Amino acid sequence: MSLSQIFSEIERGEAVGLPAGWLQGRTIYGGLVAAMLVHKAILTVNDPEKCLLSTSITFVGPVQEASVRLTAEILRQGKSVTSIEVRLWQDDAVQSILLASFGTQRDSAIEVHHEKVAPAYPGVDQLMIVPDNPFAPQCFQQFELAWAEGNYPCTASKMPDFGGWFRFDPTLHESRDMSVADLMALMDVWPPGVLPMLKIPAPASSLNWHVSFVSPIQYNMHDWFKYRVVTDHAEHGYAIEYACIWDAQDRLVAISGQTVTVFA
Repeated sequence: MSLSQIFSEIERGEAVGLPAGWLQGRTIYGGLVAAMLVHKAILTVNDPEKCLLSTSITFVGPVQEASVRLTAEILRQGKSVTSIEVRLWQDDAVQSILLASFGTQRDSAIEVHHEKVAPAYPGVDQLMIVPDNPFAPQCFQQFELAWAEGNYPCTASKMPDFGGWFRFDPTLHESRDMSVADLMALMDVWPPGVLPMLKIPAPASSLNWHVSFVSPIQYNMHDWFKYRVVTDHAEHGYAIEYACIWDAQDRLVAISGQTVTVFA
């Protein structure tokens, strides 16, 4: 089942069957969960003039490879901004919650551009696409990653963090216009920034995830993007990190922040 088919099921009703091929350890890949929540929010807001400005997602519990239910409630609908909450349910329990703000662009005298500059990575054709790895989560098969800086996970690195190019695997995902929900599914593919410091594999997962969107989403599903993650703090089994996502023309697309649990 493709992302388009999943989104079509969401449009038909509350119940959605989750496809095979997206597992991330003992749960469904968090990016897919986020994409479903965002798509449900867009449908509920139902206003093409209001773009997704920011969203926060809390991953309450593991989502199994089975049917889920999505519910949405508009918390406030103003002239410029609409706030919404979406919940993903499984077995009568809330497993993920999204809070999102949609807004229209307005004239403003304030304009600041202090965003991070895109890293000057070599082109994808000069890098190696990360090969299939039997120890990698199943969901990694949906994407292509090309490491450009930093170390791979579980290499006993003295330093965290990394960056590179990434996109959907074009052999598994059709060429079409990308939606903001698609981008949510794509952005979460990179592992936590602290994983290169591990000597052996250990469980790690996102506890909550906040994304702010900077530029309109006007891309194709096969386009490449740049990614770089920075860990601000890690201690007592939790890590706080942020990441920037740029397009192939070095335009900042989104800023991501996560609190990650690390069982090591």
